[in-house]
Amino acid sequence: MKEFELINRYFTGRGISRRDVDLGIGDDCALVNVPENCQLAITTDTLVEGVHFFADIPPRALGHRVIAVNLSDLAAMGAEPAWLSIGLTLPNIDAQWLEAFTDGMHEIAEYYNVQIIGGDTTQGPLTITVCAKGIVPNGKALTRSGARNGDWIYVTGPLGDAGLAIEARKQGWSIAPVHLKNANERFFYPSPRVAAGQVLRGVATSAIDISDGLLADLSHILKQSGVGAVIHADKVPTSAALNSLDNDELRLQLALAYGDDYELLFTVSDDNKNMLEAKLNQYGVEPVCIGQIVNNDGRLELLNNNQPWPLPEVGFEHFS
Repeated sequence: MKEFELINRYFTGRGISRRDVDLGIGDDCALVNVPENCQLAITTDTLVEGVHFFADIPPRALGHRVIAVNLSDLAAMGAEPAWLSIGLTLPNIDAQWLEAFTDGMHEIAEYYNVQIIGGDTTQGPLTITVCAKGIVPNGKALTRSGARNGDWIYVTGPLGDAGLAIEARKQGWSIAPVHLKNANERFFYPSPRVAAGQVLRGVATSAIDISDGLLADLSHILKQSGVGAVIHADKVPTSAALNSLDNDELRLQLALAYGDDYELLFTVSDDNKNMLEAKLNQYGVEPVCIGQIVNNDGRLELLNNNQPWPLPEVGFEHFS
């Protein structure tokens, strides 16, 4: 199979067709229509074998994952996902692998009403780059720079499961099969909080998705908003899988600093706190308040049962 046969077999004519796409796969560029009074939100993410995923990850899970992590960025901006471009670098063409991989991609794209409109295929080490585009009403995008003194800090769901899945494999930890299965599912098939992001639009003061670890991603909000924060480690939500660890310090390290969770971290004023909780509950999201923004020049204070707790190492960063 050669390049254009690959494109025709696994991408052309597959997936949904949005009305706002005038020209999709098959030309030098795609042509789309952005609605009036809206802005285009664009994000790009690259996943590399051995860095972002294990070589033996199920291909369907990988196809899901590469789309999900990009949709999570759009969710953090309050954007509605619309279009995707895929850059796919393959060491060779394995028809069975490609079938499962593209099934995973098309399944999640269709679920969120997103059309794959173009991209590129090349030969080389397994690398997938996704450029996701979304739509957000003018002036309504969520950013990292709006947190203010007194705002409450929330997360949309449990943290640390992806870290548990990765480290259990790397370190050979003995974990009950049901907990390991659940942790692996969270890592393989993250659920971007797309609906929650749109609910937060116009209500939350700042937002970011948790990809590099709670504390690392919170630090971006603090820096760009010019504020500090107090976080209560004992209030950070964790799953039964993570709670099965008998090492409290390790459990907190995974929940606070590991990353790959793709939950949303956001801030909301005291006036909007109860309203926002009620709105998110309508979408099956139960946000958890884990701390508060304070005006102390960017300093982050971590407490555990109201006692000072040393900050764990910061989350993942390339070239560190």
